[in-house]
Amino acid sequence: MTEKSRALFVSHGGGPMPLLGDPGHAEMVDCLRAIANQIEKPSAIVVISAHWEAPQTTITAGTSPDLIYDYHGFPSEAYQLTYPAPGNPALAERLQDSLRHAKINTKLDSQRGFDHGMYVPLKIMYPEAEISCVQLSLLNNLDPAAHIKLGSALRSIADQNILVIGSGFSFHNMQAFFQPRTAESDAKNAAFEDWLSTTCGDHTLSEPQRRQRLIDWASAPSARHCHPREEHLLPLHVCYGFAEAPCTTAFKLHILNKRASMYLW
Repeated sequence: MTEKSRALFVSHGGGPMPLLGDPGHAEMVDCLRAIANQIEKPSAIVVISAHWEAPQTTITAGTSPDLIYDYHGFPSEAYQLTYPAPGNPALAERLQDSLRHAKINTKLDSQRGFDHGMYVPLKIMYPEAEISCVQLSLLNNLDPAAHIKLGSALRSIADQNILVIGSGFSFHNMQAFFQPRTAESDAKNAAFEDWLSTTCGDHTLSEPQRRQRLIDWASAPSARHCHPREEHLLPLHVCYGFAEAPCTTAFKLHILNKRASMYLW
């Protein structure tokens, strides 16, 4: 990767709650703002969101995508949020070419809007909504190796000051968020977070070792407690595939009283 390249895995919190002033997301909001101030402002952003799965990698290609309010049960203001970031059809086509060159099946979708995995963190980081954005889907087979390969195939844009964001959550057990905290649940949360921090940041690991740890993530301590289903973890695999290096900075925080983390390459 060049100095212009950035990959960022973010824990994007619970639905629109970070944008509604929820105190359980205060650390997350502060962290995302700090990251935006720390890195060079990108010329375009590519987002891989946990909230979009497809049989093949699909890329938004519209010029002005609408927002998808893909959550329910929130106050009315959650359905009036705006984030009028432009799309980038030319970038979408370049990404499609890169993925095809890597023998990854892909298609463009000019109708799909941006889901909250995109606009919640970006409204915090870049509230002006001036940076063009493209979203990529996850593969619905949820294969970790395939998502690392997807990230590797994005490297053709590595010298173009494009920020690749994997938008998920390092802890995503929905039941646990609504159950009383216990020493056991806290220990499970901590065990996986420690494993993830080591996996992403330990410079003594070789890249084949780091890659294999991510492929075998389900064997990590308390992995299935923290991720009963892995769609919120796999955006991290895409970021790693793009970088193939230890992260430069790990951000450790609490979201909704759970330990969580974000990683910048």
